[in-house]
Amino acid sequence: MARDLLALAPEGALALAAILGLLLGSFLPRRKQWMVRILAAGGAIAVFATTLPVWHDESTLFDDSYAIDTATNTVRVVVAAAILLLLALSVPETRGHARESEYIVLLVLAGLGAILLAGANDLLVLIVAYLLAGIPLYALTAFGKDASGTEAALKYYLFGALSGTIMLFGAALVFGAGRATAYPMLAEAAPTAPSAALALGTVAVLTGLLFKAGAVPLHFWVPDVTQGTRPEVAALVTTVPKLGAVVAIYRLATTVLEPSALDWRLLLAVPAALTMTLGNFAAFFQTDVRRLLGYSTISQVGYLLVGVAAGPGPLALSGVLLYLAAYAVTNLGAFAVVCALPRLRALTDYAGLLRRRPALTIALIVCLLGLVGTPPTGIFVGKLAVFTAAMDAGLGWLVVLALLNTVASVFYYLRWITPALRGRATGESGDPALAVPRVIAYLAATVSVLAGVFAGPILNAVEGATPIR
Repeated sequence: MARDLLALAPEGALALAAILGLLLGSFLPRRKQWMVRILAAGGAIAVFATTLPVWHDESTLFDDSYAIDTATNTVRVVVAAAILLLLALSVPETRGHARESEYIVLLVLAGLGAILLAGANDLLVLIVAYLLAGIPLYALTAFGKDASGTEAALKYYLFGALSGTIMLFGAALVFGAGRATAYPMLAEAAPTAPSAALALGTVAVLTGLLFKAGAVPLHFWVPDVTQGTRPEVAALVTTVPKLGAVVAIYRLATTVLEPSALDWRLLLAVPAALTMTLGNFAAFFQTDVRRLLGYSTISQVGYLLVGVAAGPGPLALSGVLLYLAAYAVTNLGAFAVVCALPRLRALTDYAGLLRRRPALTIALIVCLLGLVGTPPTGIFVGKLAVFTAAMDAGLGWLVVLALLNTVASVFYYLRWITPALRGRATGESGDPALAVPRVIAYLAATVSVLAGVFAGPILNAVEGATPIR
């Protein structure tokens, strides 16, 4: 028990930061709520300090219910980095707010839930992690207490409740078919389990995880939440939950479904194809930058699912992990530009931005082209690895579709880039850019490029990152 608890030091650091932050925020005056932010940042830094020394250690905890491996450690580090960026990104909107400490605590809990999703090696742990990764986000979506945020939070909650119920039903069916909830025991029972019950249960469980990732068929909430809530919350919702959800899908598929007779690759390839195609083509018709980024998020999940469907294998998971890390920083960079210019909502509002704020415009272009997968960004290398793994897995048709979608995505990103480069400046575009989000945008754009330049060492660090069974 002591060994298991010590191995959970990164998760414990975030949990302790959330608990102490909630208690501390209850007694601090409003002008000193920044102490809770410092505490949360300390918890995220502690995740780095306790994860990096055990990077290549592999073990399972609490009777195989939680797995510690390179995949879990990668999500730990990326989530911790995202928390640090989001803590800084939210400073202009939440500093001195009456509920500043609550905002920070909910942010940390959402990050903790994403990490638990990635490490879940048992259906019961998976369900608990699903709830922890979702409930804080429902509250944060409505944090502004305005009409659009409240409507977005209600839609988000209803979809979450529906998918959670379906997921519980699926877990019950899988338990009935395999007589266990732990993934290793389910893997042993999968070859002889009733195929119909296992298939239906698996589809139901995957439905919940696909909702969390923002994929088809429960993707409708993503653009509404991204447009309706505050931009710093939209950055959180479109980034952190997906880190844990994608790894959770990979672990469930390659551990439980691989030994079964189910064609689980096709089961994931179809949602991948639908998700990337719908996300890209729906983005063509968007004029609101937040809504466009929402559909962009959906398309990125489709590409990630290509890598999941290509597993198991070192290249598949390594590519997915690199893609997740690069996507997180690139997506946060794009939202940082939106946060820096909160009054610019439409694509046309960014007209002439290059003349007024050239550095911020360059950061925006780097992040948007990074989301396309333009070299030398990290997403380019992640896509290359994912598509190569899919070809090796016999999913050539899916790779061709993904390449076509990648080319198509260039055009709707150019609808944002072109006015910024060539358009005539409007009155609103002259509003001052917020300093902290501007710095985050510069940093994220730089890291996005560096992730591609140093993709070799990063892939080596996660090479052979096969989830424990």
